[in-house]
Amino acid sequence: MINRTHDLPVVRQCQLLVLSRSTAYYQPTPVSAAVLALMRRIDELHRDHPFAGARMLRDLLRREGHSIGRRHLSTLMSRMGIEAVYRKPHTSQRHPAHKVYPYLLRQLEITRPNHVWAADIPDIPMQRGFVYVFAVLDWASRRVLAWRQSNTLTTDFCTEAVQETVTTYGAPTIFNTDQGCQFTSLEFTGILNAHGIQISMDGIGCWRDNVLVERLWKSIKYEEVYLHAYESVGAAQQGLERYLPFYNRQRPHKALDGKTPDQVYCDNLTTRLTAA
Repeated sequence: MINRTHDLPVVRQCQLLVLSRSTAYYQPTPVSAAVLALMRRIDELHRDHPFAGARMLRDLLRREGHSIGRRHLSTLMSRMGIEAVYRKPHTSQRHPAHKVYPYLLRQLEITRPNHVWAADIPDIPMQRGFVYVFAVLDWASRRVLAWRQSNTLTTDFCTEAVQETVTTYGAPTIFNTDQGCQFTSLEFTGILNAHGIQISMDGIGCWRDNVLVERLWKSIKYEEVYLHAYESVGAAQQGLERYLPFYNRQRPHKALDGKTPDQVYCDNLTTRLTAA
C-alpha cells in the first residue's frame, strides 16, 4: 500500500490513505522464547482450569515464580484465543444464514461405534505461533477416524476430513460439534445433511457437551505436544502423525477397560456383522 520508492513522500501517502505514520514505519518483532514458554504454560493451566480468568491465572503463575500483570496476561490470552468458561449475557449474534441445531446427546446411551461422531478444532502451540487441528472422534470407542491440520481457521480442512471419514467408514447416526462458524457453515452442514446424518451442537459455553473431544485434546497436548515444542508446522504434522496411530492402536483407556480405541471399534463392528 505504501510505496517507499514513489516520488510522493511517505508522510503524504499516509495522509492520503488516512494512516498513522507509525504504521508505515513499524517493523514486526518475533515473540521471545520466554513469552512463548509463558504462553504454553497459560495454555496448560487453561486446559486444567477452564473456569480461571485472567486474575486467577495471574495468581497461579505468580505462585510458580512468574512475574506478570493481569493486563499483560489478558493480552496473551486474547492472542491465543482463549477465555474463561462462564455464563455470559446474550452477546453472540449468529449469522442469519447459519442454522444452529439442538444438542441431541443429553441422556442418550451411546454404546456402539458409528452411532455418534464428534469433532472440534483446538490450537496446537509451537515454538513460534500456533496451528489448528480438526479431528473426527467416534464417541463410543474414542477412536480418531480422521484429522487435518491447518494454519488458518477456514472451513475447507474440516469438510475434507468429514468427507474422507464418511467415505471410509460410512455415515454415523449423529454428528456433534460446537457452534463454531466452521461447523454452522452451509458447506459443513451440507455434507452431513446430504448423507442423512443428524446434526447436534453444544450449547454456548457448554464445553461438557463435547467432553470426550476435550479429553482427546488434553491427551494430545500433555502426551505429545508439550514434550516436543515443535519448531515448525511440518514438525507439528510429523508429531501428530506419530502420536495419533499410537493413541488409536496402542494406548489403553481406563474408560474402555484397558482396551485401545481400535480394539473397541473393530470388535464391536465384527460382533454386529456376525449377528447380522
